[in-house]
Amino acid sequence: MKHIVAIIALALLSITQTYAHTPNGEPPAKKMKANATVQHIVLFKFKAETTPEKVNEIVAAFEALPSQIKEIKGFKWGTNNSPEKLNKGLTHAFILTFDNEKDRDTYLPHPAHKKFGTIVGPWLAEVTVVDFTDQAK
Repeated sequence: MKHIVAIIALALLSITQTYAHTPNGEPPAKKMKANATVQHIVLFKFKAETTPEKVNEIVAAFEALPSQIKEIKGFKWGTNNSPEKLNKGLTHAFILTFDNEKDRDTYLPHPAHKKFGTIVGPWLAEVTVVDFTDQAK
């Protein structure tokens, strides 16, 4: 009988810890991985009058940013090739990697990033930006 009571007590303790909430009733925040990077995803839809030469110029200017902003730790880009047809006219995707949110926050107002904004801005019909910190186990 003592063993059954002990097993039930351990099970209840495990359930309580699994479903524990903070004092305000909210579930606890998910712990971030140590050294989790920030992914900065930028999607462009160019105006119809944007020539392929202008797009190439813009892409080259974007590709130059990692050499001008030390906080950028990774840079990838490509054009949409999804067969799902869910891109809503967004054709170009860029992924910048930062060590942390502080580095991403340094990048945003950086003069080189601002200058790039003046190059690309007049040619954009749409831009979407999503940032995330990896939370995968």
